[in-house]
Amino acid sequence: MEKQTAMPEAFLPENDSPQETLNEAVRQVGETLRADRCFLYVRDPAAGRGRIAFCWRRFATIPDVTQPEWQEDTTDLPGEDPLFAAALATEPSVFVEDVENAPPDVLNKTFENRIFGHRALIHAHITEEGQLWGILQPCQFGHPRRWTQHEQNYIENLLPQLLPVIKQFVAETNPQKNIPGQLSD
Repeated sequence: MEKQTAMPEAFLPENDSPQETLNEAVRQVGETLRADRCFLYVRDPAAGRGRIAFCWRRFATIPDVTQPEWQEDTTDLPGEDPLFAAALATEPSVFVEDVENAPPDVLNKTFENRIFGHRALIHAHITEEGQLWGILQPCQFGHPRRWTQHEQNYIENLLPQLLPVIKQFVAETNPQKNIPGQLSD
């Protein structure tokens, strides 16, 4: 019988800037889930551009996947990465226990191994009104991992809290600043 550890309530830390808040949230998720790495992909849905802006790693030997530049993400990526295609389609978050045994309609094992190198992951979709704003991705290296229902609930409860902060971060940092309802320079 698996021992259930109590998960803390999912809450977003309050900081002075969206960058500090999101950086702390990624660290908090990584540590709470005892993950090896956790990153946050932020996205401007109007521009079809995004980047991995935040990355927490348990050990320095784990690759940092942060991307300094915004990149178009609706060209080749959805065809190569079924997880990203699911996120763009605003499908429910995906909890992968073992990259090596996941079916090809869930993920592209070759792509995951080449780009990320993890063995188990959560692909948590941050969406609103049919638009993808971000992906939170805690992961495990070296061995499979069963994501408990408590852990899944923790992630799902946190996602709506991330949305307004991601919108603010995108508005302040994306050179194109194409956020509906926001004034641009």
